[in-house]
Amino acid sequence: MIDIIKDKFFHLYNEKVSYLFYIMPNKQLGHLYYGKTLGKISISELEYLSDHSNRGAEITEYDLKMKDFSLGDRMQEYPVFGTSDFREGALDIKLSQEIIYPDFKYGHFEVNTGKPRKEDSPASYGINAENLIIYLKDDDHALELKLTYTIFDDTGAIVRKATISNISNKTYNVENMQSAVLDLPDSNYNFLQLSGAWIKERHIKIRPLEQGITKIESLRGASSHQANPFIALIDKNISNNNGEIFASNLIYSGNFVSQVQVDEWHTSRLITGINSQYFSWQLDPGKSFTTPEAVLFYTDAGYNGLMNETHHFTKYHVIAEEWLHAKRPIVINNWEATYFDFNEQKLLSLAKEAKKLGIECFVLDDGWFGKRNDDASSLGNWTVNSEKFPLGLNHFSDKIHELGMQFGLWFEPEMVSPDAPIYKEHPNWVVRHPFKRAAIGRNQYVLDFANPEVVDNIFNQMSEILNSVKVDYIKWDMNRHISEAYSPYLAENDRPQGEFYYRYIQGVYDLYHRLLSTFPNLLIEGCASGGGRYDLGIMFYSPQIWPSDDSDAGERLDIMTGTLLAYPLSTFSNHVSAIPNHQTGRKTSLAFRQDFNSFGPLGYELDLSKLTDQEKETIKNHISWYKEKRDLLVNGQFNQLLAIGDDKNIYSWSVSDNNEQVIGFYRKLACPNETLDHYIKLSNIDFGSEYIVNDKDILHGNFLEKIGLRQPYQLNGWNQKMMQVSGDFQSYLYDLKKK
Repeated sequence: MIDIIKDKFFHLYNEKVSYLFYIMPNKQLGHLYYGKTLGKISISELEYLSDHSNRGAEITEYDLKMKDFSLGDRMQEYPVFGTSDFREGALDIKLSQEIIYPDFKYGHFEVNTGKPRKEDSPASYGINAENLIIYLKDDDHALELKLTYTIFDDTGAIVRKATISNISNKTYNVENMQSAVLDLPDSNYNFLQLSGAWIKERHIKIRPLEQGITKIESLRGASSHQANPFIALIDKNISNNNGEIFASNLIYSGNFVSQVQVDEWHTSRLITGINSQYFSWQLDPGKSFTTPEAVLFYTDAGYNGLMNETHHFTKYHVIAEEWLHAKRPIVINNWEATYFDFNEQKLLSLAKEAKKLGIECFVLDDGWFGKRNDDASSLGNWTVNSEKFPLGLNHFSDKIHELGMQFGLWFEPEMVSPDAPIYKEHPNWVVRHPFKRAAIGRNQYVLDFANPEVVDNIFNQMSEILNSVKVDYIKWDMNRHISEAYSPYLAENDRPQGEFYYRYIQGVYDLYHRLLSTFPNLLIEGCASGGGRYDLGIMFYSPQIWPSDDSDAGERLDIMTGTLLAYPLSTFSNHVSAIPNHQTGRKTSLAFRQDFNSFGPLGYELDLSKLTDQEKETIKNHISWYKEKRDLLVNGQFNQLLAIGDDKNIYSWSVSDNNEQVIGFYRKLACPNETLDHYIKLSNIDFGSEYIVNDKDILHGNFLEKIGLRQPYQLNGWNQKMMQVSGDFQSYLYDLKKK
């Protein structure tokens, strides 16, 4: 619900949260509150909350006519640096080389309901949305600023974006424009980020806020393996089920910054949006620029409360509705089974083995096109390799479908190899500055997706394949980041190179949109050398993403723990791979690998012909079990059951619906002489019901919440007859059904 009180106060609220701001004495917008719902609030309470008759020391006054009023000690909705506020702001604009300091004053507002899904660019959607649009204007420079706020009735999220319009006859340059600002009255929080590197993405990193700026960012042209746009400010005594959290994320996949600045009075300013470094936008007369959407989250229910909010928002307001409960196919991917060394006969043999085990989709990975026998050739040449497929790729696809399986195909649309025809015919289609030396990564260059003609070419090539070959599933990869960002297209059209990164990712979205509009039944799995673009922008088109090129279940425990703070289990694509693991060399049991990878969409990536008959039977039985519980394991409510943080040896989580829970327990390293009983307290339990545990024990919901499930007995040297797990990398699954 949105209330406007006395044409001065704006209150967005539902049963979970309230977001409150007002018109300050200088006609700019001041922030008042974001947190637990206030319900209806009286005018006297609003006046009390907005009273700011005190002033900070050593402030610069906003205007000679407004004694003791400064923006430097005010919480604001969309601050501009230098206008008596010396904290970093949300907007920087130049007129030629002159920095201007716009003074956006309130004009009017609009309220409307509903937010349809528009496929051309990622954004939130929902019929249960209410939208508040605030119009502000700077008369001196003839600029208009439009701030849009969206609240849904089923989530504590507040979605924000900003649009600037040039209503003058001058040309401005936008040097910085952020999606959202959240000012908070204190800084007694820890800063949580999801960071890492290739094959160890999105680990949880926590550090205290201090005076100054704490931030994460990407300048790689993608959200990146090293950082993720999601950040959270967490209570210093946070637990799984208790403690306040303020968090933000971006529905965007390019360069970003997410930061918190603490001032001398220990107030905090969270800012998130497009990274202002190497960004500029030429704002011509009569034109506008709109930021990507930012999402703000609040909970007072700890990590599980945060995940309830982020997961629900992503599933119901970002990912396309048709994937909400659609059956995700169990895949076999040939990559680690064959790499580039395959032909149709070899792949069919793998597919037939997979079909016997109950696998539902064969995904043909890299190497099916051009002369692609290694990673130094043929990207951008999306024609079928006739040596590997002498009867055509359509023949192979037909054979897969005759087995009763779906067919998936790998593409890397944004890249080009030096031997590709389009590279030779259109050297100006490559992202590269106009000098002799240029960096090359993984033997490939990045195509200039800021150029619509390039996107047209790749779309036409991909469409030709998809029109001639029945493809149900695409794995979309992107294996290098952008260096020497320069677009010949922008130079030819007299646009600043600072527009490149934004226009590039819009080109990526355009290709997604065109493919899904033309082939609406495609399931596209996002991938960027693993988890290099695991963000809400890609999830708008790809309901699941390959989270890491590291398929080692031991490492994936930490990747999943971090990832699931921000993104739902249904997005986390899993593959059971061979041992020794190809990324870490680690050996883990088949049971451990399957027990881990069953939480979320399940897949396999190994040479099935090298497995024993017993291993094949184990996989077949596990797949049968997984299919019975697939909707629960992919779409159930996820909860962490053990503390997140210091002890990275033992993990346990649950997925649940109204009638059943599946709990996973994992221990990386065995603990010697571990004899005493330890318990896992459960969440999302019906206190008044009884549960059957693994078709054996009957336990009451109140008991499970207060005492819990006994952890599996591990070998301690003496209990060979009683132990349930042994050795390193142990796993154990519990199945609870309401009686």
